[in-house]
Amino acid sequence: MFSLVRSRIRTAAFALTAVAALASAGTGATATTSAAAAPAPVPAAAKQGPTSVAYVEVNNNSMRNVGKYTLAGGGNVFDVAVIFAANINYDTGTKAAYLHFNENVQRVLDNAATEIRPLQQKGIKVVLSVLGNHEGAGFANFPSQQAASAFAKQLSDTVAKYGLDGIDFDDEYADYGNNGTGQPNDSSFVHLVTALRANMPDKIISLYNIGPAASRLSYGGVNISSKFDYAWNPYYGTWQVPGLALPKSKLSPAAVEIGRTSQSTAAGLARRTVSEGYGVYLTYNLDGSNRGADVSAFTRELYGSDAVYTP
Repeated sequence: MFSLVRSRIRTAAFALTAVAALASAGTGATATTSAAAAPAPVPAAAKQGPTSVAYVEVNNNSMRNVGKYTLAGGGNVFDVAVIFAANINYDTGTKAAYLHFNENVQRVLDNAATEIRPLQQKGIKVVLSVLGNHEGAGFANFPSQQAASAFAKQLSDTVAKYGLDGIDFDDEYADYGNNGTGQPNDSSFVHLVTALRANMPDKIISLYNIGPAASRLSYGGVNISSKFDYAWNPYYGTWQVPGLALPKSKLSPAAVEIGRTSQSTAAGLARRTVSEGYGVYLTYNLDGSNRGADVSAFTRELYGSDAVYTP
């Protein structure tokens, strides 16, 4: 039986670094972490088939693992690598949400030259996931459009500062109502995503299709579905089409947890992805082990090729 919840290690531990002052810190970014340090990507070998996504739990694993898998027929296995995860936290003094990095996420960002740039050089996009942190702040309860826009600026400033390729929203573990925060409202996520898309028109915005935010995509005549580049099923080992008004090319109804979802299930979900014309295949928890057999189970169906692992 497949679990309908993710066995993720929470990023609340080691809460050390906030990004409330990104605007002032941005001018002091070093060559290692600044966007200017990112080398031009080397075009990846041609690959026909869906976009493959890999979430990496950076509390335990290196982002570099994503680049260790290629197709025997040529090309990267993974097209998008997701840093899991930064947090949306709540400052009880200012009564405002702020972007927070635990020490492991901060380490990845500070060491972009070795953790992020090598992937980008291969043509792999690197996206930062943002997750609730039990403090009452979430994407769905900003009290005003101004508050939502302020958080959007923290996100886009982070993307610019560290040379990232976008932001992923994961509305879990917010614990709405904690610390006197409000319950989800209809306008919050619409204002947030609208502001973020305006700030970074050419970057990725993706949605892990779960939580109050995912069901609040319309407000005041505005539907933000089209502002997302991708949306995916949040339940590993299952098939569920995200309910966004996006073309099939941007949706992943399939979701697998590498090493826990059986190879036969991963293969079946990949086969269905192709047969039903969907354009994205989501994987979670790529670790540092040689997962060539697990990965090949779905690459054979998606791309007609085994995966090759290079340590």
